[in-house]
Amino acid sequence: MSETGRGNAESDDYAELMTLLFGSMGRLRRQVGRLAGRSFDEPGLSGAQSEFLRLVGRRPGISVKEAAGELGSAANSVSTLVTESVRAGLVVREPDPRDRRTMRLSLTPDAQRIADETRRHRHAVVAEALDQLTETERAQLRSGLAAMTRLTDLLHEREHSRGGDR
Repeated sequence: MSETGRGNAESDDYAELMTLLFGSMGRLRRQVGRLAGRSFDEPGLSGAQSEFLRLVGRRPGISVKEAAGELGSAANSVSTLVTESVRAGLVVREPDPRDRRTMRLSLTPDAQRIADETRRHRHAVVAEALDQLTETERAQLRSGLAAMTRLTDLLHEREHSRGGDR
């Protein structure tokens, strides 16, 4: 038995599946970025900060706690990203009118414009490629994405059952 308690044949199958999964996800992200451009991938911004800014651009009004959950990061790490982004003039932080202890985040108008333009361009690039798939291939993609969502949910549940330890 392997470290995971699975037989070698199943471990080999899982290893291949993980290689394909991680390879495909990374390759897709890089290819779309090369074709459509990357918002907030400029000198001085870390990958984590760029990802955070893209999230706030997609979800204006998100709280620090919600952003941390979405990014799979600790709230104090996201708070650091907020502070850096506010200092850089990219994010506005405002108290929630219903709960003044909660801060709501949004991009500045210029940063939101960049996020929206990049997102539209990325969607157009991917839509053009999706148009070239057959209906069967699009159905397979939907099915695969449903399985990826379930896998992500299982990993998220595992993280929270362990108290979020890393």
